[in-house]
Amino acid sequence: MWIILLIIPILILLWVMATYNGLVALRNQVQNAWKQIDVQLKRRHDLIPNLVETVKGIMKFEQDTLVKVMEARAKAVSAGTVAEKGAAEGELSGALGRLLAVFERYPEIKSNQNVTQLQEELTTTENQIGFSRQHYNDLVMRYNTRQQVFPANMIAGAFRFTPAEFLEIAPAEREVPRVDLKIS
Repeated sequence: MWIILLIIPILILLWVMATYNGLVALRNQVQNAWKQIDVQLKRRHDLIPNLVETVKGIMKFEQDTLVKVMEARAKAVSAGTVAEKGAAEGELSGALGRLLAVFERYPEIKSNQNVTQLQEELTTTENQIGFSRQHYNDLVMRYNTRQQVFPANMIAGAFRFTPAEFLEIAPAEREVPRVDLKIS
């Protein structure tokens, strides 16, 4: 009888330790995934000034587009929280999309090897950012779910684990683009 009374608290203690350690491991995975996104965002932030500088002389009539890209970059670099960073990066993605669309009007840009190389690096970085965001949100979902399910929610509450923020797209990116195929 004493053995059973001794085993039950030990099993409960082992369960608490396993649940706590599982939550810590998931929290660390979420933080690591965010740092991986941060590395890719830094790479994108470093590529943008080179791209803008390379095309600045050619795009004399599109200076407003270049200024908007650099302003969006500055806003993205200075963003603090995950939500702020997500919104700022969405704005930057939109500005970059407009810049790349403007490139189509300039044959001398399309033929410039430096610009082509920078565009390819930027495209590769954008793809890596997309995959990293998906991985991050998957981990956030697992971490937040683990905190909310019974009985792990008791451990999460007792040790003050807080839910992680999802990366969401900016409201402007939610709008469906309009396509006009009329020939004038």
